[in-house]
Amino acid sequence: MKRTAFTMIELIFVIVVLGILASIALPKMGGVMTSSYAAAAQGDVSAIRAAIAAAKQSQLVKGKNEYPVRLTNVDGTNKGDALFDGDGNLHVLTYPIYAKETGGWIKTGAFKYKFSNGTDETTFTYDKDTGIFDCNHNDDLCKKIVE
Repeated sequence: MKRTAFTMIELIFVIVVLGILASIALPKMGGVMTSSYAAAAQGDVSAIRAAIAAAKQSQLVKGKNEYPVRLTNVDGTNKGDALFDGDGNLHVLTYPIYAKETGGWIKTGAFKYKFSNGTDETTFTYDKDTGIFDCNHNDDLCKKIVE
């Protein structure tokens, strides 16, 4: 007699094996999302810092020794606001980063920006006199991003 289907025991065995594999893989996948947000923030911070330096060089060519006065021309506290687009006169990033609460940036003050990866958050401060865009290096998320 020819067999055309799996037996119930075979199906149960496959489901048990898949359940074991899923119980091993899912906890490891949970940290991937927060790590990917931190990796994206590393790229953002590098781009922002490079853009600040480029804006300074642009001003030096014009005979002015100044950094951008502001990094963002809008309030920046609302989801979807364009951040790091400059002060209206001096562009920082050609293509802005848009504000979002989780896994992104939000403006929290005149020169303060909060980055959240969903579980942790850190605050970056921009110093318009020195052009420094940095966070508190004692903060774990800050360390992941800038060190």
